[in-house]
Amino acid sequence: MNSRVFRLHSTLELPLEDVHSFFEDPDLPVEIADVEITRRNNTLIISSVATEENISKYTPTAQLKASVTENRVYENEDGEWQETPPDDGPGGGGSVASGSGGGPSWSSLGGEQEAEQEVRSKLIEYACFKGDRETVLQNTELQYPMFEVLCNLARTSDKGSLEAVTAVGEDLEAVRIVDGEDRAARVKVVEDPRESDNGGVDWRDNKFIN
Repeated sequence: MNSRVFRLHSTLELPLEDVHSFFEDPDLPVEIADVEITRRNNTLIISSVATEENISKYTPTAQLKASVTENRVYENEDGEWQETPPDDGPGGGGSVASGSGGGPSWSSLGGEQEAEQEVRSKLIEYACFKGDRETVLQNTELQYPMFEVLCNLARTSDKGSLEAVTAVGEDLEAVRIVDGEDRAARVKVVEDPRESDNGGVDWRDNKFIN
């Protein structure tokens, strides 16, 4: 039995620049020789290139798909960038200056004019791998190796989660990665109501249960 991905749900968000850096020198599974990255408007597509030459050039290989959005980030006192404006204390006195593309600004008002504290901000493009298997991980050929690539990418993400149920050989495995860290996960077998209408699940002859 070939390894495959049965269920997958992702809420991963990564800066687009980090995605490109990850694929500059990725540690790819042996089945994948390379990846091709294309962008169509606000959609990012990362396609696998098969190592084996016997795969027809007309056979679509697995690809990762993400939407590209812009988020504004703000510089804090430590010179690091964050998604929320720094807390200026009670009253929130201060002003925000946009590093690119304009943006909001505000200043404190009172009986005496206070010195404005400028907060730098900028827009960053994010690749959002959000959705289920058919949305994030597409095509069957090289599906599982490309899933391994997605897992490695998820381990570099500070935001979002990746959950999946896979079959490796004859064993079911659960995968859960949250905010870049692997978390404990297990497969839970439940009865499908749609199958119960036809006499229920045949637990005696289920190849996924020992």
